[in-house]
Amino acid sequence: MTKRILGAAFLLCATLLTGCNQLTQYTISEQQVNDYLQKNNNFQKQLGVPGLVDAKIVLTNLSSQIGRADPGVVTLTGDASVDISSLFGPQKADMHLTLKANPSFDREKSAIFLKDMQVVDYTIKPEKMDSVMKGLMPYLNNSLKTYFDQRPAYVLNADHSKGEAMAKKLAKGLEVKPGQLVIPFTD
Repeated sequence: MTKRILGAAFLLCATLLTGCNQLTQYTISEQQVNDYLQKNNNFQKQLGVPGLVDAKIVLTNLSSQIGRADPGVVTLTGDASVDISSLFGPQKADMHLTLKANPSFDREKSAIFLKDMQVVDYTIKPEKMDSVMKGLMPYLNNSLKTYFDQRPAYVLNADHSKGEAMAKKLAKGLEVKPGQLVIPFTD
């Protein structure tokens, strides 16, 4: 009987703490960010050195890991199809990219941006295209940085939930925790 009472008391306390959390912050999960990125990612870029090499890169299958590998950092993985035209003729390649960025909340736009995006690792098939991609990597990094500085990784929508409506009105910044972005409502 005592164990049941203690269990019920524990459950009540856990429920109250969870309820209080919803009044002081809004949490965005990796899955929410991934869903948003899948629906809204349109990264396509023509890169290169005119007359020497030209590459069209299309980024797909973006997936985030929030604050897991590095505290405070969002890691994205994704695939890219690359169509290259060079002095050696047209070629195709497939890449798998690992990107890192610093999440930032823009209160005015009610959006989370991934600032300072950069490629930290990649693989390319066929491997013979690696030397071409190494030459294009500074252009790709600059394009990804510009793209993600201007396009959000997640936008709060008051129509989605009461939590997002509260976050739009009361947001005081952004905290990165393993697997989630937390928007606190108090300082």
